[in-house]
Amino acid sequence: MVSDSPVKVASGEACVDAVIERVGNRIILGLPLGLGKPVRFVNALYRRAQQDATIDLHIITAISMLAPQGHSSLEQRFLEPFAHRLYGDIPELEYARDVVDGQLPDNVRVSEFFFKAGSFLGNTEQQRNYVCTNYTHAVRDLLAQGVNVVGQLVAPAQGKESELVSLSCNPDLSLDLLPALRARAEAGEAIALVAETNRHLPYLGRDAEVAASSFDILLDRQKTEYPLFSVPQMAVSSVDHAIGFYASTLLKDGGTLQVGIGSLGAALVHSTLLRHTRNAAWRQIFDALEVARRQPAAQQCGDTGTFEEGLYGCSEMMVDGFMHLLQAGVLKREVFDHAGLQRLINEGKVGLEVSLATLDALREAELIHSPLRARDVHWLSHYGILHADVRYKGGRLVVQGQTLEPDLDDASAREGIALLALGQRLQGGVVLHGGFYLGPEAFYQQLRQLTPGQRDRICMTSVNYINHLYDHRLGNQQLKAAQRKESRFVNSAMMHTLDGAVVSDGLDDGRVVSGVGGQYNFVAMAHELPDARSILTLRSTRSSGGKTVSNIVFNYAHCTIPRHLRDLVVTEYGIADLRGKSDEQVYLEMIRIADSRFQPKLLKQAKRAGKVAADYELPEEWRHNTTESVRAVFQPATGEELFPAFPFGCDFSEDELALGRALKALKAATASRRGKLALLWRGLGAPADLSPVLPLLKRMGLNAPKGLREKLHQRLLLQGLTLAGLLGTKGIPKT
Repeated sequence: MVSDSPVKVASGEACVDAVIERVGNRIILGLPLGLGKPVRFVNALYRRAQQDATIDLHIITAISMLAPQGHSSLEQRFLEPFAHRLYGDIPELEYARDVVDGQLPDNVRVSEFFFKAGSFLGNTEQQRNYVCTNYTHAVRDLLAQGVNVVGQLVAPAQGKESELVSLSCNPDLSLDLLPALRARAEAGEAIALVAETNRHLPYLGRDAEVAASSFDILLDRQKTEYPLFSVPQMAVSSVDHAIGFYASTLLKDGGTLQVGIGSLGAALVHSTLLRHTRNAAWRQIFDALEVARRQPAAQQCGDTGTFEEGLYGCSEMMVDGFMHLLQAGVLKREVFDHAGLQRLINEGKVGLEVSLATLDALREAELIHSPLRARDVHWLSHYGILHADVRYKGGRLVVQGQTLEPDLDDASAREGIALLALGQRLQGGVVLHGGFYLGPEAFYQQLRQLTPGQRDRICMTSVNYINHLYDHRLGNQQLKAAQRKESRFVNSAMMHTLDGAVVSDGLDDGRVVSGVGGQYNFVAMAHELPDARSILTLRSTRSSGGKTVSNIVFNYAHCTIPRHLRDLVVTEYGIADLRGKSDEQVYLEMIRIADSRFQPKLLKQAKRAGKVAADYELPEEWRHNTTESVRAVFQPATGEELFPAFPFGCDFSEDELALGRALKALKAATASRRGKLALLWRGLGAPADLSPVLPLLKRMGLNAPKGLREKLHQRLLLQGLTLAGLLGTKGIPKT
């Protein structure tokens, strides 16, 4: 029997008691990805399992966020004050810290279906417990694992007495998982559905708004609520900006956008904003790169103008960039939850402004009747085509105390409808569907400050609605296809093979870097929708062991996206259009956007495999793919900075940014044993006057080193500052 309201408790411990009373000591706990984890409840449950070995606890989730700690002593000195500033008031996920430290008790296991990128490459236990699944199959696989407890952070309705809560940051799986588990409970299984309130969580309505009775137990004590875990803005390099710029040339006004987290996503958003708000400056870059001549895909599938009709966002992750696009008037194309109406809007037969022509178009499409019927009036009122106070009674329309004939063929009836019954504008439109969100604190604050009208244009919903064309709801396929015109699904990759396969989630030795997530779904959907394209963004090189290596490779013993789904690939050197091309064309397209240092070897490998003609020579125009050529455009030494390192703000101070560059340079220089020894040798020299960099040393606690270890740390830091260009080559501070 399901209660009309949940059992309310005021502490994590009481919540745990209520859960164990319902399900016993064998607990398979499903938690949302990222932000939506109920930390008070989860920590209390984990502590109980630590204290009571009879509890068998299996936690299944994705991306368990922790404050950064740093690996080396210098990184720890750098990160500790920063982490305290950002996360000092947020309780840590205790099981997640013990996973990292290898301290889980024997009766606790943690499985994740998506890792924070690279976080568990060296953790064999987590590699063994990893669950490989598409995001759209996660609910199915959670149920298959036997989940019997779900915990979810929710936002309570504020300012009114309400039995509603918002799933806010994580309706992605919960909208499908909660009803499935409720059905199991009604069939007699022991199930516990737990909600934990947090008023820092933005309240979002539409699909994310559910009855509190969807849960069995509600942990609600405002005094113990905590700030939300934030993810700082990442620096956007000149390479990232180049990739983002090329990707922005592929967007169509009036189209659809999906984009992921990270600096490549931020770079795309920045260039998209630049294209819209400063189109002349954007076009200068477009012309300087000769995009029209050198990147035919941009001409075929993209555009260069501003976004007059605007974009519609349909993205499993609502990144903070969407808020910037919304505020700039780029994210403004509204979609509606009726396939027939949406098709008429797409065809230009129905506009957002309501008139008698709207009724005529709807009638011609056989979406309404004439004379109008009761269900027609209800439907038209729902979308704002008729006023909400129009009633159908006795075969006539009743409005403002007057009655009107509902006959659309009668001139006087049409005049009366136009004068008294018609609305002004279509209602219920959505500019963004999202599955989950995670980002910087400023982003959460923007969401909290949305007006009711702005909030209603955002629909956080099931990931199955967003990532998938096909689901169990009748008619959704037609609706999604109508909404998602000119879709551009933009995702990042780690590596790309010459034959078109994409490596995004793991390594050829079997280790998992992150997870498949929704990437496969979006790529597959791009091949199903008639005018959609998949765009995989990729840095052409990376640093490994102190050396630069190519991310475009001849082949690789693991792939995330198979070669038959190849489409558009973007590096800092341009756009490769692989769809529908022969293998030779695909191989050459990928070599064309590779770093010039690796093109000869890639071409030689392709020839040896018989995939490229033996007499083919690299065109001269391809031979200038260098980091210097990218910096010349996206990091000019003089002039206006169109492409800043932090286009959307920064959580680091100026001193911390300088130290970050120094530590990054130091890490690269010490990646090899030889480099480490050389740097240590140079660091033995006596330092010069350090007063100009004293603030940096103070920030690291190394202004007055004590003992040999701290002195060595100071010397290493000075070497890092030198490598980053902040000190002279002999340890002399630059002025």
